[in-house]
Amino acid sequence: MTRAVVFAYHNVGVRCLKALIGRGVDVALVVTHRDNPDENIWFQSVAQVARDYGIPAITPDDPNAAEVLAQVQAAQPDFLFSFYYRHMLKAPLLAAAARGAYNMHGSLLPQYRGRVPINWAIIHGETETGATLHQMNVKPDNGPIVDQMAVPILPDDSADEVFAKVTVAAEMVLWRSLPCLIAGDAPHVRQDLSLGGYFGGRKPEDGRIDAQAGARQLHDFVRALTRPFPGAFADTAAGRVTLWRTLPAGPLAAAPASARLRAENGLLFVDCRDGQRLRVLEAELEGQPLLPADLPGEGLSLA
Repeated sequence: MTRAVVFAYHNVGVRCLKALIGRGVDVALVVTHRDNPDENIWFQSVAQVARDYGIPAITPDDPNAAEVLAQVQAAQPDFLFSFYYRHMLKAPLLAAAARGAYNMHGSLLPQYRGRVPINWAIIHGETETGATLHQMNVKPDNGPIVDQMAVPILPDDSADEVFAKVTVAAEMVLWRSLPCLIAGDAPHVRQDLSLGGYFGGRKPEDGRIDAQAGARQLHDFVRALTRPFPGAFADTAAGRVTLWRTLPAGPLAAAPASARLRAENGLLFVDCRDGQRLRVLEAELEGQPLLPADLPGEGLSLA
């Protein structure tokens, strides 16, 4: 029987772990994260799946620590898999698997290597993304590709909607790739790194709105950061405004100097620098629902 050690977290981690189990792989050890009490935990638990199936699971702060390496080596895995695990795995861990180490990444590599690839893809207005299974090395997301699957990003999809599609794609890619990996004849296609770039992680403060952005750019920004993420915000004369849901609403008679939140006919709009406007379906002011009646007649500048 093929044996594996799995480093995993989040929904992709849950579904890919279940795919391994479903294919009859002996998962000897699961390495996951302790949930952070300061984080919005909106996703499923890898640790719970391990408990359900009686798989030993650990939650080390440093996966590359000597004691973790010893546990992985003692498991004598054929394969090591990383499914949305948040830490880089160093060379000794990668070498512990006799037949290789593989990662599932939430983009169509070589595009959007690095952190939070789904959010970045939406911010940049991409119309598709996907899931890629690739061999791991000491550099992030640049090993040879085994398989990948694309999913569409619809014009008004939010990040969690796209994440749900990518999770299904990840499960399907792993499911169809495992027989070839186990048989030893899976393709390994070298990436052309010039066709993509590396992106870093994002913090809540990175959600600050660019008041010079065009309507489409601002709409993409809002839907990339909406719940369960921290949101797109601007600090205004009335307090912090957070935009949760928007839709394109057509052209303006005249473009403002910078984005301005307005009330009109009982609705909320953002008038944008490019002469287009967004209808605001949901917003908050200082953490409370923002209603059209809450705005002054001249509206609020988002600069």
